[in-house]
Amino acid sequence: MKAITLAALIPTALDPATCKLHCAVWNGEEYPIDVLSNDPEAWEGWNSDRSNKDDFNRQFIFSLAQDRHDLTLWLFGGIWEVLERGGEQYARSYKIALREDLMGPYVRRLYVRLALGGRQRRRKMESILDEMTVAAILEEPFLGDPFPGHDKINHALADLQMVVKQNRPDWRIALEQMKGVYVIHDQVTGSRYVGSATGDTGIWARWSSYAQTLHGGNRGLVDLVAEKGEEYFRTNMKFALLEFWSMRTDDGHVLGRESYWKEVLHARSLGHNKN
Repeated sequence: MKAITLAALIPTALDPATCKLHCAVWNGEEYPIDVLSNDPEAWEGWNSDRSNKDDFNRQFIFSLAQDRHDLTLWLFGGIWEVLERGGEQYARSYKIALREDLMGPYVRRLYVRLALGGRQRRRKMESILDEMTVAAILEEPFLGDPFPGHDKINHALADLQMVVKQNRPDWRIALEQMKGVYVIHDQVTGSRYVGSATGDTGIWARWSSYAQTLHGGNRGLVDLVAEKGEEYFRTNMKFALLEFWSMRTDDGHVLGRESYWKEVLHARSLGHNKN
């Protein structure tokens, strides 16, 4: 089936020749799709940033945020009108305003397919419009990756922080009524920390404490944060569930399995567990 071109959705009131295309990509710290879905003020900042050149030198910015998993997918982030252009470089020098009357209903719902080559992420809209097609239109605005299933969690602390900040109901409902044993593994060194969620708090509450404090109060992880720094910890420490049970499960069973996994994964001798 022939793909629908993006040009077919652009209103007649908007001339592509008045737009600069902004293809936002990972900046080394944050994924733009997370910023777009979670923090409107920060997303506005991404579109008002000036480099050493006056890239946004047209009336409008047509903004897209790259998908985490498929680099040819881009989530539509709105059409911004450039009201003023400041001269300060590497700063939020553009004064912009979101034009909700121009494709406003498609913000965070329209996925665009574009295989973008080269390093240039700010382009003349008309020069690349023919290469852009409609990949999908979501029923509801994108709020982040859906809960993958208890046995498919392999997410960085930064991901969990985003989920907890948004209080994502699919994640919260799936985890708050479950006890479990989890592992936090360092993507750089391979070292591990094994922990458990017991009592009446559930996995959601336990992992929320990591989202808020980074280390969850664990002595070995406190030391690691102090040694490596917060950004290293947020980016490189990934969470996964080893086992999980209903809240009716006896805490003694959970703690026994936690001890078992500490031995199996050498979490005390080669990892970050201190007990």
